Amino acid sequence: MAKKLKHLNAAVIGLGIGCAHVEEYAKHPKCTVAAICDSDASRLAEMSAKFHIPAERCYTSPAALFRAAKDLRLDAVSVALPNRLHAPVTIQALRAGLHVLCEKPMAMNARQAERMIAEARKARRTIGINLSFRFRPQSRALKDLVDAGRLGRVYYARTRWMRERGIPRLGGWFGRKKLSGGGPVIDLGVHRLDLAMWLMGGPRPVAVSAATYDLVGSRLARQERKAFDVEDLGVAFVRFQGGASLVLEASWAGHSGKREDQVTEILGTRGGIVQRNLNEGYDYEAIVYAEECGSITQTTVRRRLGPSPGFGEDFVDAILEGREPLATAEDGLRVQRVLDGIYRSARLGREVRL
Repeated sequence: MAKKLKHLNAAVIGLGIGCAHVEEYAKHPKCTVAAICDSDASRLAEMSAKFHIPAERCYTSPAALFRAAKDLRLDAVSVALPNRLHAPVTIQALRAGLHVLCEKPMAMNARQAERMIAEARKARRTIGINLSFRFRPQSRALKDLVDAGRLGRVYYARTRWMRERGIPRLGGWFGRKKLSGGGPVIDLGVHRLDLAMWLMGGPRPVAVSAATYDLVGSRLARQERKAFDVEDLGVAFVRFQGGASLVLEASWAGHSGKREDQVTEILGTRGGIVQRNLNEGYDYEAIVYAEECGSITQTTVRRRLGPSPGFGEDFVDAILEGREPLATAEDGLRVQRVLDGIYRSARLGREVRL
């Protein structure tokens, strides 16, 4: 970890999902959005106007931004690019002396993620990963309950994100394996997998058995004459050291009857928790089930008692305070290893060790 700072100058590379990063940095009292970067000139101009960022601080390539890092007095950068660019651009940023907040998934595979961590240690800089479901107030509240022992010994989790129809930008980079690394497993499953493993207390995964399918997505792509060579559905059974297990389901396209179906359920020896979306949208409910005096009680959880900073706020605070962010590079690597195992198991048709 480098020396503590009193104020952070940050840049954002990639202004699609990166727009949320700009917004997070802009609202932090001890952070300045010092520059933005995107290959799309119109998007760059739009964000420049919206956030009052001078044209001379707008860049169309990461390399140009990094060359100007010292003049801009940059301390950190968000990498919010297509998956295949996460590792190389993060490494370039670290070599330029910058802390990095990288979008999920951390990389295309665990080997790349390990290299990112090695470069961060060499540069004495921090990598945070935007595993965004950790930062929801309900998620933080549930984590507090698990950490306090309310569930007893956690032994099972079920987590899913299923869409009836929801292939992002059919024909774009999401559906091209060489650009994305995979389909809904690496796009949606990464969120639910991380949330479940985090709520379970971070058990060490040791084996995966999985299957993937592309029967609906490939048909839709053929009909529209679009490129698509990833799965549209993935399912997995994960074993952890100590005996706990997890079931994951992730889909972009299936006849499931729901626009969005998100559920994460954790079972322990003394209680259980569930977080699920409401009305097929992006509002959520969280419930705790506990055994008291021989009866099962049900309690709705809304938010934790303490603060619940967003992903950008937590990253800025972590750098300024000289601590690790809530979602670390090691967390990203742990999830990445499971993702790799899912795709390897599906390809081989058998359980694989991690």
